[in-house]
Amino acid sequence: MRGRTRQVAQRVDAIHAPRSYRLAVAELEAFGITTADLAASLRFYGLLGLEVPDAGEGHVEADVPGRLRLMWDTEEVIRQIEPDLPSPVRQRVVLAFRCADPADVDATYQRIIDAGFEGKREPWDAFWGERFAYLRDPDGNTVALFAPLEQPTP
Repeated sequence: MRGRTRQVAQRVDAIHAPRSYRLAVAELEAFGITTADLAASLRFYGLLGLEVPDAGEGHVEADVPGRLRLMWDTEEVIRQIEPDLPSPVRQRVVLAFRCADPADVDATYQRIIDAGFEGKREPWDAFWGERFAYLRDPDGNTVALFAPLEQPTP
């Protein structure tokens, strides 16, 4: 083999060689919500069906399906860690909750609205094939509800 061809062949062999190590990759484990009203935030997420704890001393956590945790911290707790934290201007993360079916999207949305929380967009059939709705949690974060329009056949 010529020099360049040999180098390429060696790289290909190295790429496909069995690995005796595992790549270290950061794993998403939790989402944190900074809240002005811990009790209201816990009530909102409880209405979504999460098993939320009682309001604690400024920090609480709840396990959610999928090996994740949802964490709440009061603004006072976060300001102890980050004193110059600006007040939120615009949220850039959406927490999306899958519902059992399209009717459950509508029922969940209505249950949260009836409890006095704010809707952002009423349920609609989205062009990508899901029933979708947007809510606002007590701190103004966007929360999506969704379910496939066509349920898979077992």
